[in-house]
Amino acid sequence: MRVLLVGINYAPDLIGVAKYNAELCESLVAEGHEVRVITAPPYYPAWKIPPGFKSSYFRSRNIDGVRVTRTPIFVPGHPSGAKRLVHHASFAITSSAPVLFEALSWRPDVMIAVAPSLMSAAFVSFIARRIGAKSWLHVQDFEVDAAFDLGLLRNPSLRKWMVRVEAAILKSFDNVSTISLKMMERLRIKGLRPEKTAEVRNWIDTTAICPGPRMTKYRQLLKLGEGDIVGLYSGTMSNKQGLELVIEVAIGLERSHPHIHFILAGEGPHKTRLEQLAGRRPNIHFLGLQPYDSFNQLMATADFHLIPQKAEAADLVLPSKLGAIFASARPVIAMAKEGTGLAAEVTNAGLVVTPGDSSALALAIRQLSESPALREHYGEEGRRRALDRWDRRTIVRRWSEAMTEQGDKKGQVNAGLPGAPNDIGLPVEDVVRLP
Repeated sequence: MRVLLVGINYAPDLIGVAKYNAELCESLVAEGHEVRVITAPPYYPAWKIPPGFKSSYFRSRNIDGVRVTRTPIFVPGHPSGAKRLVHHASFAITSSAPVLFEALSWRPDVMIAVAPSLMSAAFVSFIARRIGAKSWLHVQDFEVDAAFDLGLLRNPSLRKWMVRVEAAILKSFDNVSTISLKMMERLRIKGLRPEKTAEVRNWIDTTAICPGPRMTKYRQLLKLGEGDIVGLYSGTMSNKQGLELVIEVAIGLERSHPHIHFILAGEGPHKTRLEQLAGRRPNIHFLGLQPYDSFNQLMATADFHLIPQKAEAADLVLPSKLGAIFASARPVIAMAKEGTGLAAEVTNAGLVVTPGDSSALALAIRQLSESPALREHYGEEGRRRALDRWDRRTIVRRWSEAMTEQGDKKGQVNAGLPGAPNDIGLPVEDVVRLP
């Protein structure tokens, strides 16, 4: 089968959507398929293009068996709402020519678009219909909802127009998948028929991320001992995380609980501001984006993990880091409203606190810090969930099988895998349906 994937993020970016796009394509190649990718140069989460990529636009390069073509893109140093629109529009424009060329000359069986960026997805479904290919949209993030709910864009008239455009794009695809059941519900609210939607959650390599000893090189680097308790945030430092609350709680605990330390590892547009808020307090530590071969040690450094999140971001995205946290057999404290997908995933494998409530967050941190038995219990349950629900090989293999079936049934409306009429990505027995 020939598969063409169009997405704004791809390797060598190490986190976020890029990781899953690259691993999906590499896994499809391993299954014997031909895969080509149209993407942008790496820029995330630093929002800066490395100099070496600026001279390789429109040149195809083989990366682990995948033919990758990169197109120019506008990358703002400080991504505001308006600048993000221009950012996504630039990729939609520059990617259209290579998408058209590959579609007409190579004739893929399946064309996949990944949101973000939804702007470029519209052209993918249009071209797929013209050449008789099956079209598949995978939604990692509801960009329109996030932009307005988080205050990046505010014009009500613009929102109404963008919501209508979004609905038209979603409905133009043969199949639309997303990464959690709550996000699937949102797809149906937006007008998609159940038989067109599927849950294909972000996966984790449960052999690479596994339980490890607490005393890692990171504790040595930061001069932290056996008696020190570490709360870790690892990931992008941007607007929707609400990391200012973690800094606020850390400052409040500095004198009363000096043995509780906070590590914030990663990059992003808000990192400088967070460092300024933290000052030079001895219980707050910042690290850069860590290499993949050190990631398991970083995860093991934590006694508990933190997933802060603004209330407005609920169910716009299920944080992909959750699978890695579970796989590391460490508990998590997540900020989420009751009834959201994140709250359902975390319950009984960690603590859930109300978004924006610094007192509740501080209480949860003290509770886990003072109870090694509770941390162990939650960690063991998280590891079990990672093996049952987040294993990379199982999820990617079934997605590959679903796309193969799509490619074999050109011109037909495919309802999904055998035995799972409402879930294309996973059979019904593997879809997480928590109470």
